[in-house]
Amino acid sequence: MAQPWVRPMRVEDVPAAERASAVTFLEGDRLSRRVSEPEVRPRSAAVGKQWIDRMSYLVETDPGGCWVAVDGEDLVGFAISQNRGRVWYLATYGVLPGHQGHGLGRRLMDAVLAHADGRPGLFSSTVHPGATRRYRLAGFLLYPQMRMVGTVDRSTLPAVPGLSEGDGNDIGWMDRLDESRRGAGHGPDHGYMLRRLRLVVSRRPGRLGYVYLDEETGQPKLLAAQDPRTASALLWEALAASRGPTLVNCITTANHWAVDVGLAARLDLGQEGYLALRGLPEPAPYLASGHFL
Repeated sequence: MAQPWVRPMRVEDVPAAERASAVTFLEGDRLSRRVSEPEVRPRSAAVGKQWIDRMSYLVETDPGGCWVAVDGEDLVGFAISQNRGRVWYLATYGVLPGHQGHGLGRRLMDAVLAHADGRPGLFSSTVHPGATRRYRLAGFLLYPQMRMVGTVDRSTLPAVPGLSEGDGNDIGWMDRLDESRRGAGHGPDHGYMLRRLRLVVSRRPGRLGYVYLDEETGQPKLLAAQDPRTASALLWEALAASRGPTLVNCITTANHWAVDVGLAARLDLGQEGYLALRGLPEPAPYLASGHFL
């Protein structure tokens, strides 16, 4: 019987990768769910469509960082990574539960790390024991992440002056700010996010910063600033834009300013996986994007 094989990913593979991703992460979330947490629900059709759109963009932008594992006609694993200047990031990675433990995950990780070509790297990791072991053996340090969840107490919202709506003219200084925080700019990812998310910026000298907001979910998706005061103002603006339950995630211990804002807004604090870093310091003030880091 033919063994599963690993090959470069193509755009036409993305829908099958989405289906594999939905199954893989649903099972992982169920296994890691705490008793006090709500039941895990399958990915919605709308979220699946967003996943396909985002991953198709990544495959088209840097195809050398995108790989799949195939067993006959079935796609059973995926790893999607990107090089941006001097930094590499892993957007998503997984192997279907029935195919885990047979070396496919290692082969996929070897492929994307070869594409990194020694660059420093980062990604957001689950708590899956097999995955975290593999990441640590690949030289990544694992920084615990926190999340803030709940409905914002609107009576706590402060007035936040000095912020503006952002646009494409801001990408240049945003890339330079990214470089100071995470070693390289987001490059074309800013253009992608700008077309789909609301951008709020602080352009004041010495207080530069930005945050992307998903207006459908009311969640901040990526935040970077020159100082914690500016970062806090941007996060407050994001919370003010939320409607109903919201989520602030990818908070590492170097970003306790975000914990302070969330607690002041009456959100609940919890734990959430790791930020994996290799050759990079813990970025701050900075809240990573789950997919664009």
